[in-house]
Amino acid sequence: PERGSRGGAAMDLFGDLRRMNKRQLYYQVLNFAMIVSSALMIWKGLIVVTGSESPIVVVLSGSMEPAFHRGDLLFLTNFHDDPIRAGEIVVFKVEGRDIPIVHRVIKVHEKGNGNIKFLTKGDNNEVDDRGLYKEGQNWLEKKDVVGRARGFLPYVGMVTIIMNDYPKFKYALLAVMGAYVLLKRES
Repeated sequence: PERGSRGGAAMDLFGDLRRMNKRQLYYQVLNFAMIVSSALMIWKGLIVVTGSESPIVVVLSGSMEPAFHRGDLLFLTNFHDDPIRAGEIVVFKVEGRDIPIVHRVIKVHEKGNGNIKFLTKGDNNEVDDRGLYKEGQNWLEKKDVVGRARGFLPYVGMVTIIMNDYPKFKYALLAVMGAYVLLKRES
């Protein structure tokens, strides 16, 4: 019985699509395209305003507990004129790793020419991050920083973690959202 109900729902979906005239279908596709392009424009605008290539990130591990927990959403800025100081929480990328890391700056070395090198560590980790840096690298530089944490929303990013851990959930959610936008009728 359950199998039939799933098949029936799919048939209803295709029936709705067939009943829609071409004009309605084009309207719904354009509506969907407008939503996607608006989201991209907002993202690009945030990049310009914050100076960070990734103005919003999700904490993926427990290495920064109790300051940040897995699933917290961080808001970043990355203004190059601001000096990096010990105690600050930075998000950095290391060569050879795709995923940025969120950790605290524990030591800063400033040279006379204005160059800054610094060392990071997760609050919940026993040792500093030298083991995470690329081989032979002992310090980070400003070019490695994606952004600095300026605020956060607790656990809002858990949806992202669930979608990464369970790809089928991600595709199902995208399919439902796409079907909703395409089949939504104007009242």
